[in-house]
Amino acid sequence: MNKYNKTSELFDTPKSTSKSTYMSTTVYKLIITGFIGIVLIFISLSGVLLASVYTGNGNTSNEIEESQQTNKNINDSQEHQESQYHNEDTNSFQQTNDDNGKFKHSIHEGNDKVPGETKYNFDEPVDELVKYNGPVRHIFFHPLIAYPELAFDGDYMAQGFDDWFITVKEFKKILMSLYKNNYILIDIDYMYEEKQEEGKKIIAKKDMLLPEGKKPLIISIDDNNYYEYMRQNGVIHKLILDSNGNIADFLITPEGKELISRDNDIITILDNFVKEHPNFSFKGAKGIIGLTGYEGILGYRTDNPPAPNIEEEKKEALRIVKRLKETGWSFACHGYGHLDAAKISYETLKKDTQRWKDEVESLIGKTPVYIYPFGSSLLSKDEKFQYLLDEGFNILCAVGNGDYIEYGTNYIAQDRVHIDGVAFRDRMSILSEMFDIDEIIDDVRP
Repeated sequence: MNKYNKTSELFDTPKSTSKSTYMSTTVYKLIITGFIGIVLIFISLSGVLLASVYTGNGNTSNEIEESQQTNKNINDSQEHQESQYHNEDTNSFQQTNDDNGKFKHSIHEGNDKVPGETKYNFDEPVDELVKYNGPVRHIFFHPLIAYPELAFDGDYMAQGFDDWFITVKEFKKILMSLYKNNYILIDIDYMYEEKQEEGKKIIAKKDMLLPEGKKPLIISIDDNNYYEYMRQNGVIHKLILDSNGNIADFLITPEGKELISRDNDIITILDNFVKEHPNFSFKGAKGIIGLTGYEGILGYRTDNPPAPNIEEEKKEALRIVKRLKETGWSFACHGYGHLDAAKISYETLKKDTQRWKDEVESLIGKTPVYIYPFGSSLLSKDEKFQYLLDEGFNILCAVGNGDYIEYGTNYIAQDRVHIDGVAFRDRMSILSEMFDIDEIIDDVRP
C-alpha cells in the first residue's frame, strides 16, 4: 500500500496523480493549511484575552458564564414545566412524576388583567377529565362572625347568631375538610347548557367532566350586604380593595379600631384558600353572592334614597363588583326586601323584583340565579314562578336537606343545604359526609 494513500484520501487527491506531482501538491497544501492554522490560533488567543478583560456589551467573562448558566437553567425549567405542580404546604413549585400534568394551573394574562391577586385558571387536558354522574352538592352560609364576643354576648340577638351563623374558625375548618374529602368548587352554570329547540330556548342538563375522584360543590352566601345589625354583632362592615388591588375586609374591632384584613370573611378566606389549594376550584370557580338591596350591597349604601352620598357609594361598589367577577365570584338575586316569595302577592313580588333590578342589577349586571328569601320556593305552575322566569331568573334555589335538582324545560330548581348552628345541632347526618361536626364546632358558642 502506498504510504501516501491516507494523505491522498484526506485531501481527496486522484489516485492516478504521479508521485512527484503529488508530493509538490501535498507540500504546497500543507504549507497553506499550516498558515491558516496559525492565523486561527492567533485569533482565538486574541479573543480570549479580550474577553478576559472586558466585553463590548459591558459584561466580564464571569458575567458571561453566569448568563450562560442562567440561560441553561431557564431552558431546563422550560423542559420540565409540564411536570411541575403547586406544593400546597410550602407555596413553592416542585417537580413530581406522580402528579405530572394533573391539576395544572396558569395565571390569567388577558388584556383586562388588573394588579393584585391573580386568578387561577385550570387548563385540564380532556383526557384527564371523566364524566361525573353523582349528585351536585350546594351549600350556603351567611356572613361570618369575626368577633364571637360581640355575637354571643347574651343579648336578645345572641340566639339568632347562634342559630344562623358560623364563626371564622368554623368556616376555615369546614373548607379544609371539604378539600380533604375531594370536593371541588364549580360554577353553577357548569350544570347546564342552553339550546334552541323549535325556535325556543331550553335548558338541558350538561355532561359534567371533572378530575377523576372529585365531587362538585357549589357555595353561595346569603345576605352578603353586611346589614347594620350584623356590623354591631361581630361581622365585617364592608369589602374594600387593599393597596394591592385585592378584595379585603374592613371592620371595626371590639375596641373601636378600624381594621383591614383578608382573614375575616367568606370571600377573602376562600380567595386565600383557593390560592393555596388551586385544585379545590375547577376553572377558577369561587361562589355565588346573594344580594338583597334594602341596605345597599357589599357594605355600601347604594339604596335610594337613604344614602346621602349615594353616587360615591355606587362608584366604590362597582369597583368591588368588578374585582369579584375577575376573581371567580358571581351574583344572585335574593329579593330586594328579603320577602317570602311564597307568601307575598304577585304584585308585591313584581314591585320587589323591579326595585332589585333598578338598584342592584344596575350595579352587578344580569344574573340567572334567584335565591329564595327564607328558603321557601314556588311551584312551577304558580304565576309568580312564571314571572321570575320571564324576568330572566331560570335557576331558582331553595333550601332543603339534600341534593334535589329538577331540570325543567326552561328552568333548574335546586335545593341548598344550610351550614349554621341549627344544622350543627339538627342536621348531623346530612353534614357528616362533608365534615365531622365535633371537629368543626367552635367552643366559643353558647
